[in-house]
Amino acid sequence: MQNKTTLDDLLERLRNLQFELEQEVERLLAEKRADFRYTFHRGKVVFERSVRLLQRQQRIGLWRYLRQAPLSFILSAPIIYGMVIPLVILDLSITVFQHLCFRVYGIPRVCRGDYLVIDRHRLGYLNAIEKLNCVYCGYANGLIAYAREIIARTEQFWCPIKHAQRTLDAHHRAEKFFDYGDVDGWRSRLKQLRRDWDDEPSSPNTKPKAR
Repeated sequence: MQNKTTLDDLLERLRNLQFELEQEVERLLAEKRADFRYTFHRGKVVFERSVRLLQRQQRIGLWRYLRQAPLSFILSAPIIYGMVIPLVILDLSITVFQHLCFRVYGIPRVCRGDYLVIDRHRLGYLNAIEKLNCVYCGYANGLIAYAREIIARTEQFWCPIKHAQRTLDAHHRAEKFFDYGDVDGWRSRLKQLRRDWDDEPSSPNTKPKAR
């Protein structure tokens, strides 16, 4: 019991440290915004006029960009862009899944917009192909993070048991799962854990809750 209490205390300290780290990251981002002279207006990035002009001067034209690209990069492009098909299928299916099943299970739904951030195409020094690549990467990586959170919440509801072996980069919900072999916890606290959704992914404006 003492080990479990010590572990809980350590996890609480880690959560507080994570909040402090996120606050520091937000402060550094504010400094970067000042350094590169841009602000946010209605959710969109707005650069100063002089910066926009400078960025356009640094843009590489499409023909020059294609001439400098290795032939292997050009030939592999259809394979890379073709992956958008399974990504869109995943996007649609995982969204339908959570809107149907999470309502049944009483699980809070994941906000898609919190994970899919697409803004790098507004940089003036990127040409059309580079902007397309950035939109694609932003969508793909954001989608995987969005899907991971949906699956993590599903796992917390149906199988909140830690693995016997350490897993690489486990999602943040796994820390509250029952230990491998803890039959008492599984039988006595499963219903409680299925209602414990207080640890939503933290944002710079949200402090961790006291426990």
